[in-house]
Amino acid sequence: MRKLIFLILGLSVLNYAVTCFAENKMELDASVDFFSKYIWRGQNIDDDPVFQPSISAAYSNFTASIWGNLELTNINDKSGDFSELDYLLDYSDALPVIEGLGYSVGVIYYDFPGSTASGTRTPDTTEVYWGLNLDVPLSPSVTVYHDVDEAEGSYVSLSAGHSIEKIIELGPNIPVGMEINANLGWGSGSYNKYYWGTDQSKLNDLAFSVSFPLKVAGWTVKPSLSYVTLLSDDIRDTDAYGTDSDFFIAGVSLSKRF
Repeated sequence: MRKLIFLILGLSVLNYAVTCFAENKMELDASVDFFSKYIWRGQNIDDDPVFQPSISAAYSNFTASIWGNLELTNINDKSGDFSELDYLLDYSDALPVIEGLGYSVGVIYYDFPGSTASGTRTPDTTEVYWGLNLDVPLSPSVTVYHDVDEAEGSYVSLSAGHSIEKIIELGPNIPVGMEINANLGWGSGSYNKYYWGTDQSKLNDLAFSVSFPLKVAGWTVKPSLSYVTLLSDDIRDTDAYGTDSDFFIAGVSLSKRF
């Protein structure tokens, strides 16, 4: 029933998107990302190279997007298959009472079409989220994700970042910028019980990333390097997602706005 509801919602959004785009009211964004592994909130989802395409449509303050994770090796007997598809609907705006303060609210549906190594299928689940962001140096933000389906718990993300428009120039009119980001994650007891097997609320993970965006033939090319570490010894000891608790991820992203 949930899938039918989301399918109907998705078709309605797609029809609305096509209409608005035809009337020049909508922006479409497409991206294709390649990463050496897939780490999500400190969880080692895929330890081998992955391909992650996405497409989003924005109209006024609304954004609808679809994101997927495609495995590129046959380590898990899933080469060429999508192991995850995420459907997101977001509304973002500025708060009128405080200058520079914005907010976002939305919902994410996580679909896991494949089976795990044990042959069981990962249950689909749904999160609602709300967050605040401040338009000041380092662009701090906080977002609360609450699983209303399987985990019935919350994950809180604190992030900050800084961007430099140009650090070097590759030939004429090809500036290379730099973006630095940091993210700290906290999980509630029920969230950590579902994902890690420990029912304690903890600071879960810390992530740092640096990327170098440049424009090539109308596309934004962004090589990146990230480091992710688990902060809780209790979570490290669960071994829920492999023996490693520290990860380096290399990748490159290609994106374009239409």
